[in-house]
Amino acid sequence: MDENRRLREENHQLKEGMQTRARIDRAMGMVVVLGGVTPDHAWDLLREVSMNTHTKLRIVAEALVAWPAGGALPDDVGHALGIALAAHTSAR
Repeated sequence: MDENRRLREENHQLKEGMQTRARIDRAMGMVVVLGGVTPDHAWDLLREVSMNTHTKLRIVAEALVAWPAGGALPDDVGHALGIALAAHTSAR
């Protein structure tokens, strides 16, 4: 692979990574507001939802961010998020 092509691919991967991180950050902000949790706890809750639904964290974040604008929140993601937030609320 020539150097130019390798650099283009690396650049593309870095851009995708930045976009994914921005979506995850927005989803974390939504969980902070919805659950009254810290950003660190929001990260843990999103990871928990991802693991419990066997859904990539990126996909969970994308669904959560799209939800207020009329996007469909998958039932399993919504259910797992509700359980995780309820567990946090009862643990307070």
